[in-house]
Amino acid sequence: MEPSPRRLSDDEKRDWLRLIRSEHLGPVTFHNILRYYGSAAKAIEALPGMARRAGAKRSVKLAPLAAIDSELKSLRKAGARLLAWGEPGYPLHLMQLDDAPPLLGCMGEVPAAEPPGIAIVGARNASAIGQRFTRDIAAELCRQGFAVISGLARGIDRAAHEGALAAGGQTMAFIGTGIDIAFPPENAKLQAEIAERGLLLAEMPPGTPALAQNFPRRNRLISGASVGVLVVEAALKSGSLITARMAGEQGREVMAVPGSPLDPRCHGSNDLIRQGATLVERVDDILAVIAPQIAVRRPPPPVAMPPAEPGDGDLDRMHAEIARLLSPSPVLVDDLIRLSGLPAAAVHMVLTEQELAGRLLRHPGGKVSSA
Repeated sequence: MEPSPRRLSDDEKRDWLRLIRSEHLGPVTFHNILRYYGSAAKAIEALPGMARRAGAKRSVKLAPLAAIDSELKSLRKAGARLLAWGEPGYPLHLMQLDDAPPLLGCMGEVPAAEPPGIAIVGARNASAIGQRFTRDIAAELCRQGFAVISGLARGIDRAAHEGALAAGGQTMAFIGTGIDIAFPPENAKLQAEIAERGLLLAEMPPGTPALAQNFPRRNRLISGASVGVLVVEAALKSGSLITARMAGEQGREVMAVPGSPLDPRCHGSNDLIRQGATLVERVDDILAVIAPQIAVRRPPPPVAMPPAEPGDGDLDRMHAEIARLLSPSPVLVDDLIRLSGLPAAAVHMVLTEQELAGRLLRHPGGKVSSA
């Protein structure tokens, strides 16, 4: 039996927001300590002790309450709201990721029954024919009962959203700025239309400008919320290829539209096909590979687990063993569990405490490294 999701109270969302905005605390650690402590309020109380067990010489810097209240005020001023992991309307496939954002700034209407989503990404300086193809295939996907997901960038992203809206379908835009920032500026009207007729989502706080380092983080949401990613016109080493790589790591289908070998904008997408991505010329090509991926179950909410206390299971020894195995090169958490011989729950607790102490970095694909 699937759990019945519930909406968090305003006080709970405030606690969640304070927790995720605190020092050294990313989505994976957030979800881990929420499972341990059962509530964000209890986790906030426990943070100083967790960091000290990993050797931190000072307490974790909690997000100031004044900053949290200011962020909530900015959301209300923008006409946005917070959508929490596990709440009705949180994208189902995105919820399955270990690093799913605990909270998303949200504008728009959440559909009563979420259609499966296909992400469409590609070149910002897309050709006219590439944009025409994208609009047509996005519209047809909507007519087939899919939602179209993209990142509201120039070129292919814009064409994907426009095609979905023109067909009266559902479109979801993940932006790399604060939800109150329109970027690029020429997409401001389209962004407003998506906020009214589709769903506009942002992981970054309101007021966050367009910063290059935030867009790869945003790309994992585009792929993670989908059942498959279609790449249309992507140069080698482009951001669209980052999204495709993330899709593969997340277990999503990777598809690409073939293009002219004389056009540098198609070299990356052609290379994806060479590496095994599904070649797409029409909607039927997408339907053939996506059909088995459509069924999805809502994952259960975090389950409270008793935290490990300083003396339990010799935590000092556990920290020393994990620190010995870590290096600046990313390693799979599963490998740490296997090589250390420690219980999985203990390894996850040690890694969480080391991240809170600023001694651990998390990487895509379930990997970690020493900071």
